[in-house]
Order: sequence, then C-alpha cells, then structure tokens
Amino acid sequence: MYQKSVSRWYFGGLASLAAVCVTHPLDLLKVLLQTEHGKHFGVAGMTVRVITINGFSSFYNGFSGSLCRQLTYSMIRFSVYDFLKEILSESRKKYLPFHQKVIIGAMGGFAGGFVGTPADIVKIRMQNDVKMPLHMKRNYSHALDGMIRIVREERFRALFSGATLASSRGALMMVGQASCYDQVKEIGITSNLFSDSLFTHIIVSFMAGLCATFLCQPLDVLKIRMMNNQDYYSVFYCVTETAKLGPGAFYKSLFPTALRLIPQTILTFVFLEQLRLRFGIPVELDQQKWDPAMPFEPKSAKDAIKKTGP
Repeated sequence: MYQKSVSRWYFGGLASLAAVCVTHPLDLLKVLLQTEHGKHFGVAGMTVRVITINGFSSFYNGFSGSLCRQLTYSMIRFSVYDFLKEILSESRKKYLPFHQKVIIGAMGGFAGGFVGTPADIVKIRMQNDVKMPLHMKRNYSHALDGMIRIVREERFRALFSGATLASSRGALMMVGQASCYDQVKEIGITSNLFSDSLFTHIIVSFMAGLCATFLCQPLDVLKIRMMNNQDYYSVFYCVTETAKLGPGAFYKSLFPTALRLIPQTILTFVFLEQLRLRFGIPVELDQQKWDPAMPFEPKSAKDAIKKTGP
C-alpha cells in the first residue's frame, strides 16, 4: 500500500478563479476579435485600439463576470468530474481508461456550461462594451447588476441565450483539458517518463490547452456571437450567418484564443496540483488494483511507488 493526495471537490473552481485573474485581459481581446463583423484586427491592432479609446484599465472590463463565471462554470465542471471519477475509480484506487475520462469530462463540462451561462453572457457583454459607442454601451455595474437588468429588460429566458452552445463547448473543453491532462499525465508517470512534479504539470497542461483550443474554437465563436447579438434567434441561424463569412470564420481569432486558453489551462492545473499536493485528501492505493489499460503494470509495491510517484 502507498499514499497519494487527491483533489477536494472545490479545488478546480479555486484554481480557475486564480488563473482568470491573470488571463482576463487576453480573454477580453479574444471576445472583441470574435465579435468583429467585416473588420480585420489582429491581436496587436485590437490591443492598441483598446488602449487608445479606453485606457489600460479597460482590459479588466467584465472582470466581475469572469469571477462569477468561474465560481459557477468551473466549480461545477470540476466537482462533477472529480465526483464521477471517484465513483468509477473505486475511491481513487485505480486509474480509469481514457474513454471513461472522456465521458465523465463531457458530463461535467456540459453541466458547468449550462449553469455558468448567465455569468458568461454578462461577462461577454461587459467586455464588448469596450468597443461600443456611448449610446450603445450596456454599462452593467457588475455581474449581478447585469443579470438583474437582463431579466428586467429581456426576460429571464435571455439569461440562457446560447446555453446549448455554452454547454456543448463546456463538454468539449473539459474533455480537452481535464480528460486529456489526466490521461497524458498518467501515461507519463506510470511509464516512468516523468514524475509528479511542477515541470510535468506545466508540460502536460500545455498539451491539454492545445487540445482544448482546437476542439472548442468553432463552438466558442458561435457561442460568443449568440450571447452578444440578440439578432441570432437560433443556433442554426447563427451557424448559417457565420458560414456566409467562409469556413475560416469558425476559427476566427484562433491565435488569440490559444494565447488566452493555453496560459489559462497551464495556470489552472498548476494551481490545482499545488492545492492537491498541499491540501488534498490522502488516499491509500493498492498496487493490485492497477488499471489494465495502462501500458506498464508494476510487479511489486516498490515498483508501484517508483512508477507512480509519491
């Protein structure tokens, strides 16, 4: 028998909350670029435009919306994923095959995406105010004010505009991030390629960020367009209107998305792993309960400790 630390249910939300404090300006640039119609601004051009018109402080427009979104979306998706992983892995005593990680990741992401939709809408609208003329700005004071005004001015249903896309994107995001992260990390550690260290967390989370970027980009573009523009009355209409701009429209602002999502993924999992290692729940693992899907099976308790780390 040997011990390892596992995450508590709320660690994912706390880690995402810390990460977004750093990456929010990049998220703002991504939203502004994805909601542009007909104009072609690069990352540098949009950065200069934001600074020129609104100043440096505008890079944190919608920050309260981002915090509220992480407290709902990320808290739910990670807690559901960890809860289901604990059940399927018999209280973390064995590794799960990748297809099970994909399924529970998608379930957690879908639930988190739906619950986090209201905060997501407010965040996107607050961020988009940066480039709007004065008479068109919504001027939400904070996330809660935005939700109250949406209910008053557009009815409660408007809070869940684009919820289908947000939930679907959340499912793909969780597969790209958590499922891929766990699988690559487990393969690397059990095959003795690397240890459970900070360097490993950074490299593996970078790979997970790349996967999540390519998986989610088309749905991310559609989701942001629907949440920001009330003229899109259905998902199908949003898809057809976006398609008129050409296939590349679905991958519009891919570089700024990667520039935002990869650091967000790295910081989230680095913070998450540090929380796990320092404040996690200790679990005793039995070397006999080894996942047969993994490439190397330990022959002894000593070998198990060597291959899996402390």
